[in-house]
Amino acid sequence: MARILVADDDVDIRELVEFKLSSLGHDIVAVSDGAQAVAAARADRPDLAVLDVMMPVASGLDAIREMRADPALADLPVILLTARAQESDVESGFDSGADDYITKPFSPRELASRVEALLERSR
Repeated sequence: MARILVADDDVDIRELVEFKLSSLGHDIVAVSDGAQAVAAARADRPDLAVLDVMMPVASGLDAIREMRADPALADLPVILLTARAQESDVESGFDSGADDYITKPFSPRELASRVEALLERSR
């Protein structure tokens, strides 16, 4: 299936996302901050990234901006998964280059559906 990068500083959420997506047959690389996400994506480009917005070291927004500025990662599909649900937060996420935006709390089933849909569109 696909190689998916998951970045979230909350261990429980990271493990939930990792479990749900790996149960669908995906290969998951999990990290705990935006800087690690960028480094992991550059080291071995994933097929898709799921990034939390609020993380230490570098936020998901910082990470997506850095990815979009890198020619090797500029077209990487990215889903932001975050507790920030205000309209301005969603707008900021899409302005940063996100392909999709999911707010917490979230349904693992919905996340899986959106991941599959985005992977299908990017193929």
